[in-house]
Amino acid sequence: MATMNVSLPDSLKEFVEAQVSERGYGTSSEFVRELIRREQARARLRELVIDGMGSGEGSELDGDYFDRLRDRVQEAPGHAA
Repeated sequence: MATMNVSLPDSLKEFVEAQVSERGYGTSSEFVRELIRREQARARLRELVIDGMGSGEGSELDGDYFDRLRDRVQEAPGHAA
């Protein structure tokens, strides 16, 4: 695992330390890694949304659409009813 040093103003350092304590992280590194993972997921979701917007006409989001979606989810392998 690589090491990266980050300089923070005192107020941010105190915030990180409080988050580590209050949210049960073992170290400040664990907290920062979680923030980075969330940002990666957010960036990936944004890419998927942009790709979807450019993929053509979408479906009308009415009651029938959500009924079909619910049926597909319930039929999916590993779905516990």
